[in-house]
Amino acid sequence: MNNVTKFKIFKPAKEIFEAFVDPSKIGKFWFSSSSERWEEGKVITLKYDLYNAEGKIKIIEIQDNKKIVFAWGETEEGHVVTISLTEIDHNNTIIEIIEEGFNENTPDFVHQLIDNKEGWVFMLSCLKSYLEFGVTTLRGALIK
Repeated sequence: MNNVTKFKIFKPAKEIFEAFVDPSKIGKFWFSSSSERWEEGKVITLKYDLYNAEGKIKIIEIQDNKKIVFAWGETEEGHVVTISLTEIDHNNTIIEIIEEGFNENTPDFVHQLIDNKEGWVFMLSCLKSYLEFGVTTLRGALIK
């Protein structure tokens, strides 16, 4: 089972890609900080100061300005997230996020899917606001 979320962002794919992999940029729309630049094979520590939370992701694949694949989760199986960037023209890119690894036999399966979708839509809204309009204050606004 997977969850797919797509947005159009009016920026080149390179700018969107850099927003994720550059530790100085990710804190402007998603996590508070990233331990280092995202590169294939690295384990990255992500911090979310607002919630006093920290997690690690394993970068599985990187294709500059096109694709980022990473694994995260509380178990060894975890979830795999694929971020794909399709540049339509120089200032028009479709970003697609697919998260796989949901277990439909889990009692709160539907809640997990809905919560996950909400999170990706919110993160992409923050990314779009940051890249297109320079807004950096939305990241911590989602209340659970």
